[in-house]
This record gives sequence, C-alpha cells and structure tokens, in this order.
Amino acid sequence: MRTLTLPLSEEDILSLHAGEGVLLSGTIFTARDCAHKRLFALLDAGEPLPVDLETTYIYYAGPCPAPAGKACGSCGPTTAARMNAFAPRLLDLGLAGMIGKGGMSRETREALVRNKKVYFAAVGGAGALCGNAVKKLELVAFGDLLSEAIYKMEVENFPAVVAHDAFGASVYKE
Repeated sequence: MRTLTLPLSEEDILSLHAGEGVLLSGTIFTARDCAHKRLFALLDAGEPLPVDLETTYIYYAGPCPAPAGKACGSCGPTTAARMNAFAPRLLDLGLAGMIGKGGMSRETREALVRNKKVYFAAVGGAGALCGNAVKKLELVAFGDLLSEAIYKMEVENFPAVVAHDAFGASVYKE
C-alpha cells in the first residue's frame, strides 16, 4: 500500500492505477449534495468559492460529532454517483480529485481522464476507520447544513483505493 501526500503532483497521479490501495495524508474537504448545489449557485452567480479547487480533494462525506479526545466522529463515504451532476464541471474548473463510495458515470470518468485526475474510493461501512484518520476538523462553509457543510480535514493515513484512474481504468469496469 502506497502512502501519498495531498495535493498530488501530476507525476503522482499518472503513477496511480485502478485497484491500487493507498494511504492519504494531507488536506481533504467534505462536501455532499447540498454543499455542491451551493457551490454551483456561487459559480453561476460569478461569486468566489470557499475553497481553492486546484488543491481541493472533495470527500463525499458528512462527519459525525467527535467523541472526547478525537478530532472527528465516524465519517464514512456517501454514494459518489449522487455527485455525477457536479463532478465533471468541477474537474474542468480544476478540482484536484474526489473520494467517495462506488463508481461514477462515464461523463465523470471522461472528465478525470481529460483533466488527468483520480477518484479514490473509501471503504463503505467503515466510517469509524475513516474518522480515526482525521487529525483536525474545521468548518469552512455552509454551517447551516450541519454534517453536509464543507469541512476541512487534516488526515493521516486515510485508507482508500484508486477507483478511477487518469487513464480511464476503473475497479468497477474491469
């Protein structure tokens, strides 16, 4: 299992292949359906986004409240296919990558290839494991959305699998 530090360089991205297990360390941002809708409203209005897409890895998740002594509670991935309506545009605007659960659409996979990006899958049903990798959690935007807000997470050895690589290969197709 390879250990990678986010954000990834183009060289790192092009060295990854579908099915490869990785441990991610660095910064990721959570965003689910409601946060994506608000990001698109900002884009459509010509307003600035609360995150820099070029260094942002969006984790399709909503963190649970942290128990004593931890930065985050359970934080398992949500179904990534629900973000297919948003992912291609964000990738074309420079989004660094995504982390979720399950496969994504042909349009999203094509956008990953076109932009030389990668989509990671986190282990579904293992929210406590994912939450344990979070070392720091900070609200970034849309706090009224509660767990669906955008949170900045500092992670260490966050377990994931390369689900769709920059060459169009997929663990869900092969």
